[in-house]
Amino acid sequence: MNASEIRKQLTRGLSSLGLEAGDTVLVHSSLRSLGDFSCKAEIVTDSILNCIGANGTLLVPALSYETVNKVNNLFDVKRTPSCVGGMSEFFRTTKGVLRSVHPTHSVCGFGPLAETLLQSHIQCNTPCGKNSPYQKLKEHGGKILFLGCGLRPNTSMHAVEELSEPPYLFGDYVRYRVILENGDNRYMTVLRHNFKGVLQRYERISGIVTNRGLVFGNVFNAECHLLDAATMWKEAHKVLLKDPLFFVDQK
Repeated sequence: MNASEIRKQLTRGLSSLGLEAGDTVLVHSSLRSLGDFSCKAEIVTDSILNCIGANGTLLVPALSYETVNKVNNLFDVKRTPSCVGGMSEFFRTTKGVLRSVHPTHSVCGFGPLAETLLQSHIQCNTPCGKNSPYQKLKEHGGKILFLGCGLRPNTSMHAVEELSEPPYLFGDYVRYRVILENGDNRYMTVLRHNFKGVLQRYERISGIVTNRGLVFGNVFNAECHLLDAATMWKEAHKVLLKDPLFFVDQK
C-alpha cells in the first residue's frame, strides 16, 4: 500500500471515529500501534489535518518535563525537544506550527485557533493552569484523540486535577530560564507536578463518560478513543470532588 492510500484509509478511519471538519483536537498517539509503514508521523499528521480541514486546529503536547527540571532548568521554545513520542517531535519541528511557552508542559498547534489557545500558557505558574491550552480546549468545543495509546496518557486530566488539587498532584516550585522564539530570555517560576507514590489511572474516565462523550474504534491496527473535552471535565471534576484519589492507585 502506498503513502497516498494509507492517508486515505487513515482519514476514513478517523472520520468514522467522529473527527470532523472544523474540529479542534488535541492528540496523544502511539505510532507503533498503527502498524508498519514509512513516514508514519508525517502521514498520521496529514491524515488528521485532512479530517479537520482548513477551519480545524490540531494540538499536540510537546512535553519536556523529563529533560527540563530543577537541575537543567533551561527551556528553549525553538530547540527543546518533546519527550512524548515521534508524532509530537515531528509536529513540533514542522513549518508553521506554533508552540506554547511553558518549560515542562508546552503544546504545539496548527490552525486558525492555535495562537488563541497557546498564547497565554506563559502566564501559568502551574503546568496546566487556567490559561493553558488544556483548559482552553473545553471552551472551544475541543476533542481529545487517543491514537493507539489508550486513555491513560491524558495530560488534560492534570488540568482537571488542578481544580481540586488532590494530595499527590504538586511538588516543588522551580525557577526556569526560558528562551523565547525571538531569542529573548525570561524567567518563569512554576510549580511542578509530583505524582510520587501513585500510578495514574486516567483510563477510568471510560467508566464515567458515556453516550457520545467517548467513542471507541479501530484505525488500522490501533484501538482509538475520541473524547469530548467538556464532558470529560464535567464528569471527572465531579468524581474528584467526591474521591480525590479516584484516578490514581498507590504504588
